[in-house]
Amino acid sequence: MGSLGNKPHAVCIPYPAQGHINPMLKLAKLLHHKGFHITFVNTEFNHRRLLRSRGPNALDGLPSFRFETIPDGLPPSDVDATQDIPSLCESTRKYCLPYFRGLLARLDERARTGDISPVSCVVSDGAMSFTLDAAEEIGVPEVLFWTTSACGLMGYVHYQSLVERGYTPLKDETYLTNGYLDTVIDWIPGMKNILLKDLPSFIRTVNPDELMVNFCIGETARAQRGSAVILNTFEALEHDVLDGLRTLLPPIHSIGPLHLLLDQVPDSDLKQIESNLWKEDEECLEWLDSKEPNSVIYVNFGSITVVTAEQLLEFAWGLANSNQTFLWVIRPDLVSGESAILPPGFVEATKGRSLLPSWCPQEKVLKHPAVGGFLTHCGWNSTLESICAGVPMICWPFFAEQQTNCRYNRMEWGIGMEIDSNVKRDEVEALVRELMDGEKGKKMKERAMDWKKKAGEAATGPLGSTYASLDSLINKVLLQPRNN
Repeated sequence: MGSLGNKPHAVCIPYPAQGHINPMLKLAKLLHHKGFHITFVNTEFNHRRLLRSRGPNALDGLPSFRFETIPDGLPPSDVDATQDIPSLCESTRKYCLPYFRGLLARLDERARTGDISPVSCVVSDGAMSFTLDAAEEIGVPEVLFWTTSACGLMGYVHYQSLVERGYTPLKDETYLTNGYLDTVIDWIPGMKNILLKDLPSFIRTVNPDELMVNFCIGETARAQRGSAVILNTFEALEHDVLDGLRTLLPPIHSIGPLHLLLDQVPDSDLKQIESNLWKEDEECLEWLDSKEPNSVIYVNFGSITVVTAEQLLEFAWGLANSNQTFLWVIRPDLVSGESAILPPGFVEATKGRSLLPSWCPQEKVLKHPAVGGFLTHCGWNSTLESICAGVPMICWPFFAEQQTNCRYNRMEWGIGMEIDSNVKRDEVEALVRELMDGEKGKKMKERAMDWKKKAGEAATGPLGSTYASLDSLINKVLLQPRNN
């Protein structure tokens, strides 16, 4: 599409947490491959973390793929951990718009020198909808990238109705345990047999002013102003829910699995641009090379989940007592308020059949033939990567739409089993053994391999729905001329 001065120019801004940055960067790389100049916007806090994790030159980028920063509005911190999510939601919504508006103005000023092309579109995380104001002011289309599953987004879209119909806030704390959360919700389009407890977990509150409920109501309402909505999913996986969402939101483009699409892009300098906020341990791949096919269970609770010291012990002894080989990612901040320290007896009991890195290249791990199961928090990136690798799951959802993903893993896709939130070592032991050696585990593996095939066809097949959806998004939305 020509030199820097006449390329279309997409400004991509993720919500500032690992699970949002990763898919946004993948989308930005795909757009760059399609001929766009990219400006990728991190918060100053995460920019510093990336430089610590990946080295001082990690974000130098390319002439046509540049990084910029804006403040997040929170007090300065050098802690190497994800910031408090409710505080981050409140802060970005209140304070980030002027900084983002100023960034767009500076980019357009640079364009007048011919250095880059003028901003032609904004690709924003769905939870950063303040960006709509800035995009509208300069007359460019904005698409909202919700990094959730379609079923998770459908839950958020119905928060307002759940409040209006009196399902939330809960009358008192007893409603968390008295069976009320098993109430059937039978009026959400495209969702069958959903229970209240299957919907994103922020509604489990007695507070009528719960920040996260109000935040989600506000963000989903503002989504109506977007030129389009993007989801990192594929039609065969969430067809009914996607059809339901299309009756409620601007045009929806399912352009996943993004990492499979990106795998089709030829080797290039883009491969050097990465987004992990923790330093990855590549040695785990060599360790997996020494293991038999389908013999290792991979354990990772993502970038935000925190456990108590007691829960850590229950998981540890459950894994130890299962007698299975496991690769368990233990982040430095995994245990709330203290270091994640395992007892010496556990280390001795699992010697030779365990590896405990602090972070790892998860896509590569899940694709490794030695990995036969995944104990996961059910974040959407992890769930989709597991589906694409044909790896069945044991689900321990922590918060947000992870509960919804867990329910779909179990009930709709047939590739998951759930651990009770009040985790006990005997249950961990039993489920790990069932997943790795049991009849139910074998059936789940077969189903997972079926979904792997469908995901590959969606992303890479000659009639793949994802390719068509991405091209439609670019041609019908992102390349529309500025209207000012």
